[in-house]
Amino acid sequence: MKILLISPAYPDTYWSFRHALKFVSKKAASPPLGLLTIAPMLPDAWERKLVDLNVAALHDKEIRWADLVFIGGMSVQSESAREVVQRCKELGKTIVAGGPLFTGDPDAWPEIDHLVLNEAEITLPWFLADLEKGLPGKIYQTDEFADIELTPAPDYSLIDASNYAQLSLQYSRGCPFDCEFCEITALLGRKVRLKSTAQVIRELDVVYRTGFRGNLFFVDDNFIGNRRRLKQELLPAIIEWNRTRNYPYTFTTEASIDLSDDAELMSAMARAGFEKVFVGIETPDEDSLKECNKKLNTGRDLLESVATIQAAGIEVSAGFIVGFDSDTSSIFQRQIDFIQKSGIITAMVGLLNAPSRTRLYKRLSKEGRILQTADGDNTNCNMNFTPVMEKELLLKGYQKIVYNIYSSKAYHERLKGFLSHFKPRVVNRGRINKENMMALLRSIFYLGILDKSRRYYWRLMFWSIRKRPEMIPLAVTYSIYGYHFRKVYRID
Repeated sequence: MKILLISPAYPDTYWSFRHALKFVSKKAASPPLGLLTIAPMLPDAWERKLVDLNVAALHDKEIRWADLVFIGGMSVQSESAREVVQRCKELGKTIVAGGPLFTGDPDAWPEIDHLVLNEAEITLPWFLADLEKGLPGKIYQTDEFADIELTPAPDYSLIDASNYAQLSLQYSRGCPFDCEFCEITALLGRKVRLKSTAQVIRELDVVYRTGFRGNLFFVDDNFIGNRRRLKQELLPAIIEWNRTRNYPYTFTTEASIDLSDDAELMSAMARAGFEKVFVGIETPDEDSLKECNKKLNTGRDLLESVATIQAAGIEVSAGFIVGFDSDTSSIFQRQIDFIQKSGIITAMVGLLNAPSRTRLYKRLSKEGRILQTADGDNTNCNMNFTPVMEKELLLKGYQKIVYNIYSSKAYHERLKGFLSHFKPRVVNRGRINKENMMALLRSIFYLGILDKSRRYYWRLMFWSIRKRPEMIPLAVTYSIYGYHFRKVYRID
């Protein structure tokens, strides 16, 4: 049996980093971890090929080669996925689909031959057993959650790791919290399930053998869901593994804001090589936090929490949302002020949307406010429901936020403030290599010569040389990020 695994293309979004990738000669931000993980679950005798449309074009000869086509992806990849499905059907191929895109709304994909939904550790063996009998069904789904200690290591032999800015791993699934707008608990449950420490170390070994060096992203929705295991087992093991190999990797992940409450955990993460965490801050407005059940963020000084994490040497990136029912017109300036004061460089501000498996979707459906299926990109000025605030006012306010945090002047002010105080603890974070040198040279050409905002680039570079020369690599990196954000949001 010949299996073609296809990862649909991502649109040009905040998280694609498409405009930044050219500076480091990479084709995509991250590989398709889901497809790399299910590949080893297939029978050993089956041939496998993977095409990531974010890296390479899909050719008809590759489709014709396959006996089965497996497609997986996120909701934001839906447009590309439909194009892939159409091409495969025109060539008479049987399609197997899974992952969040298809699990979230399986009824939207009647043309798919077999939908293997929820967690593949459970549903894929059912499908394979029926396939062997010659009687594969239309849909395979479950309310159970997998034991991820049985999950195989991703098969990184299916990709060229050098095409990616970072590679990905997973330690846990599930989140103990229950934010109204989030579908994680519906997809993965509220109980935090963990891989063993030995598993994670084996996966690090797999990545190491690819030859890739740089940043690894732990894709966990809340990496700190089980602090005891982290502090006692996993982080000490990573510290030792990284040290004995001369620190080939730094790490990023996602964590809840209460990371700031645990100095021991922050210290261990920094020593392990964690240079950045993404935190869902959402909003500085207490009423809106209560509305969406973001209980963990209420009753605390969010600016102080951010400052505490960054003082531990771990950079904070964060997500913000506008469009809650409780939001008033004052929220736009409050978001701007919070982001500028916080020193959060990568601040993803999005309009509230209601994915189909969330409690928010159910509530808004009862209220008759759902307009369409969410497209997975909350930065494109689309909303899939009718907001309480007048829509035009909301859109103008959102655009005001974006402009006031990502215009060249505002962005570089925030970046300079961050670089003034930030003291990274990660060993070799600013390591100079060929890729970094090429990024510097390209930044000089594109940002220092061609870009009309070049004066801000040079102000930052000269300031860094005078005041914080050790931060020059970060100054270059985030100048490139700023360029990407301006392109995505069509600013300047």
